[in-house]
Amino acid sequence: MHHIDIPSTADKEQKFKALLPQIESLVSGEPDLIANLSNIAAVLKEGCGYFWVGFYLIRGDELVLGPFQGPVACTRIARGKGVCGDCWEQGKVIVVPDVEKYPGHIACNAASKSEIVLPVVKNGEVIMIFDVDSEVLDDFDQVDQWFLREVVEIVSKL
Repeated sequence: MHHIDIPSTADKEQKFKALLPQIESLVSGEPDLIANLSNIAAVLKEGCGYFWVGFYLIRGDELVLGPFQGPVACTRIARGKGVCGDCWEQGKVIVVPDVEKYPGHIACNAASKSEIVLPVVKNGEVIMIFDVDSEVLDDFDQVDQWFLREVVEIVSKL
């Protein structure tokens, strides 16, 4: 059984540095992608307090909702639509300080205020999208970006 261990006095960077080896340990030796993505989403939701954490899997010409933690989400997103579709199309990290100001934003939940979306790349190809939402405007900084890129690196090796 796994337990998320974060020092109670940890700042954001210390919290993330404590979580990374726990995520690596959790997925080590487990061959099932869905089980691993599910646990990663749970660790990040619990350990970081994000509003919504999840993965969108590429299925043909759409992103299809995969493992996530948080409120009900959009099930399918077309390539080039919304933040997740743009991330897939562009193959780059997108940070959105205020989702209401993002052209074409898809509002899966009105409580979401800011978002960071990262492509998961394997063999030079985007294989899925990693999406994290916050209920706070402009909530994602360089520390979040660094940490979530490390998480994406772990996911790309699954």
